[in-house]
Amino acid sequence: MDTAPARKIRVVVVDDSALIRSVLTEIINTAGDMEVVATAADPLIARERIREHDPDVITLDVEMPRMDGIEFLRRLMRLRPTPVVMISSLTAQGSSVALEALSLGAVDVMPKPAFDLRNGLQGYAEDIRERLRGAARARVRPAAPRVTGSQPLPPPHRRLPPPSLIAIGASTGGTEAIRGVLEGLPAVGPPIVIVQHMPALFTRTFAARLDRLCPMQVKEAEDGEVLRPGWAYLAPGGATHMAMRTTLQGWCVVLQPTPPVNRHRPAVDVLFDAVAREAGRRCVAVLLTGMGKDGAQGMLHLRQAGAYTLAQDEATSVVYGMPREAVVLGAVDEELPLEMIAPRIRTLLVGGTR
Repeated sequence: MDTAPARKIRVVVVDDSALIRSVLTEIINTAGDMEVVATAADPLIARERIREHDPDVITLDVEMPRMDGIEFLRRLMRLRPTPVVMISSLTAQGSSVALEALSLGAVDVMPKPAFDLRNGLQGYAEDIRERLRGAARARVRPAAPRVTGSQPLPPPHRRLPPPSLIAIGASTGGTEAIRGVLEGLPAVGPPIVIVQHMPALFTRTFAARLDRLCPMQVKEAEDGEVLRPGWAYLAPGGATHMAMRTTLQGWCVVLQPTPPVNRHRPAVDVLFDAVAREAGRRCVAVLLTGMGKDGAQGMLHLRQAGAYTLAQDEATSVVYGMPREAVVLGAVDEELPLEMIAPRIRTLLVGGTR
């Protein structure tokens, strides 16, 4: 019996650079499961192309004539929510604008090379295609839910002492999910270590944004620094993994330039494995929205070491990939909506007993 071929992911490319439109079209159309159905040089043209072609995903530049990408995204998410992958220059200003786009509902960001655009984009063609595949499966929301802590929670599944460390991993959709969790936690609590899949300069900007918005102090982690209560440490993007080790002064950050794991560097699995070894049952671990399986195996090791493990549920995940993989492995104590994760952690901080 003949079966119909799978429907291709339909992409609209929006960028004022004819070269970038051409290169992205070539990258996308060489994949067997996706195709560019239209391109546009500015948002006003894009508006007509989107109406005409009803795409699954849109790639969107930030700086464009007649209307900038941020304003177009704001209108798009209000009137016709569609998964968007932002393209932003690897500059401090570009990173800041990209993070604003994520807060407005963009699914992901990818860097635009500063030089040699054709070869630069071709150099991470498969990464671009993977981001588009993830975006095509995303649940689009204008913003992550604000954490209120008002919903009732059942008792935690296991008795355990108050944790001394919180470990968080996330990928696609994770910037707003991480913000949502951190905003609901106390200003003074155990150190928090975080891996979010992002390009290098983006993590520095993201840490600064979290530091402005969240009760605790947040910074990009540095090799060798001792973890302190009341602080959250975000793994630097790009060149290193983040792990930790025990010293006479306490737990300290280890940044190591070893090969990518699960195609990522930093990888959630590397952090979670280190936390399992060094902290074990003194940790609460959280796996948030993201494409792929990074973090699932590490979360299993954490649970086996006695840590209490939480995963974001399917209904509130932008991409229910990483949490699902952890659930399938039996690595998760509780699967919770995003808005209930911070309240659960707060109950665990005061003892977590029935």
